[in-house]
Amino acid sequence: MNFEFSPEQHSFVDEVEKFLDEHDRPEIMDVRRENMAQIVDTPPRRAFMKEMGHRGWLGMTWPKEYGGSEGEGVYEFLLNECLARRGAPQIGKGVGIIGKTLIRHGTEKLKREFLPQILENDVEFAVGYSEPKAGSDAAAMQLKATRDEERGGWVLNGEKTWTTSAHFAEWSWVGARTDPEAKKHQGITLFLVPMDHPGLEIQPIPTIGDEITNSVYFDDVFVGDDYVVGELNHGFQYISEALDLERFTMFTYSPIGQRLDVLTDFVKSEERDGEPMRNDPVVRQQIAQLHTQAEVARVLGLQFVAKSVKGGAAPTSEASMYKLFATEFSKRLANASMDMGGPGAQLRLDTEGAPMAGRAESTYRYTVIDTIGGGSSEIQKNIISRRKLGLPKNF
Repeated sequence: MNFEFSPEQHSFVDEVEKFLDEHDRPEIMDVRRENMAQIVDTPPRRAFMKEMGHRGWLGMTWPKEYGGSEGEGVYEFLLNECLARRGAPQIGKGVGIIGKTLIRHGTEKLKREFLPQILENDVEFAVGYSEPKAGSDAAAMQLKATRDEERGGWVLNGEKTWTTSAHFAEWSWVGARTDPEAKKHQGITLFLVPMDHPGLEIQPIPTIGDEITNSVYFDDVFVGDDYVVGELNHGFQYISEALDLERFTMFTYSPIGQRLDVLTDFVKSEERDGEPMRNDPVVRQQIAQLHTQAEVARVLGLQFVAKSVKGGAAPTSEASMYKLFATEFSKRLANASMDMGGPGAQLRLDTEGAPMAGRAESTYRYTVIDTIGGGSSEIQKNIISRRKLGLPKNF
């Protein structure tokens, strides 16, 4: 498998880097927000993404009939890695999860309404899968959708939780159970719901990573048939396809590599008891292991890209393998940074004298979130065991 990039792809990276240099402002880019930097949650960030849309970088892989350029998926990968490396907002849910699912399964009405807005970055979405009693197991969701024949639609009642972006998004991409008698992985339908619906209540949940997620309560929320995505009771299939993309695009490799560079530079220059840390055999062994594992994470990501560009749905097993390894490695890297930084590593960002400028403490908290978003590590292990190793569901 060839992981080398072509001269044209290197040229595209240079073009993106030049664009990022021109827009490198703290209100747009902040590497210290880690992978949560992908959120387009402020006017400057929305304007930045709109400018990327004008350059044709949003929806590059979409069909031309929907405003895309039918480019290879590797260009989307390169773009997202460049953005993540600089702490800039990434292309995120609209282009990947919502846009690509609508192109495959949405009605012409939904395509006409939402796809142009996505390409112009005129709309932000919240994704409503997780529930208090379902966690990150999308198939276990119980948000109830009851048929209303008189009005021609569905009435939603229940709760979603860990809904990132709900506090600033215009629309929610919601999974609900339309057939309670169906098997666990059936009877789920996808809906598009406006976030200003009077039946929605949003309650913020501060996270350990200093970001906000939300609980969203649905109280007799009516959704017309026009805003049903795809076929009735086929929602879990669409969610699974979209999650494969989310597991890869949300957890880019670049921030992990950047944090490893911060730790490596610290070890190169720091002393302990008058001796350079870089000469400590235990430290050297740990750094060597971390760099080796980082390369594994990078190549797993490239393997996903290589299989994705062949067309069709994103490769499920490869998405889970990358997400599991990369996010768990990210935790190990954060733990090592805290250990090597010593007691001072507990100091927060912008604290004078904090080792690694406080990055160790910050990433230690952030990386916990990464192992849960897009499906927890336990969910990824189940997917790999069944789809890659062929193990039975009950073992």
